Amino acid sequence: MKNYWTLYKPFLKFIGTFLLAFILLTFLYQWYLSGYEKNQIDGITRLVASHVEKVLQVFDSNSAVVYDNKTKISILMHQKEVARIIEGCNAISVVILFVSFVMAFAGRITTALLFLIGGSVLIYLLNVIRIAVLSVLLYRFPAYEHLLHGVIFPLFIYGVVFILWFIWVNYFSSYGKKSTSK
Repeated sequence: MKNYWTLYKPFLKFIGTFLLAFILLTFLYQWYLSGYEKNQIDGITRLVASHVEKVLQVFDSNSAVVYDNKTKISILMHQKEVARIIEGCNAISVVILFVSFVMAFAGRITTALLFLIGGSVLIYLLNVIRIAVLSVLLYRFPAYEHLLHGVIFPLFIYGVVFILWFIWVNYFSSYGKKSTSK
């Protein structure tokens, strides 16, 4: 059994740290959401919507983000609803996944904190741009909603996270430093 632990220790440590961080961060986020009434829009989603509106104004001055009875956020282009922003659109679950992975691949604390902050801000900004571009494309090409919303844009945001993970593991984590020094 000791040989098994020695052989798989790095993998088991990674899985344990990842799961612990993921569960803890998910629990904290759910606790944050529990402070809002059912179907009430949380503050982070409202912030995302306000930033999406500012980005949309660059594309088209006839666009708006409309809050409907504190339960729905609609994106309008030329008075036509093209999309809705819900809690799942705020990319917090993606940030939780990103943070959990980086924490699981140990590195220097200051480097990790800077990378986590920078990566989280980048994910947030790209998510806002993603929602705005998606809205414009849905207005112009409504027949491609499934392809745009279900395939291309998730691939984009998760692709960015994958690239950030790659950078972290290969250039900043202690694992990457051990691998490159051989």
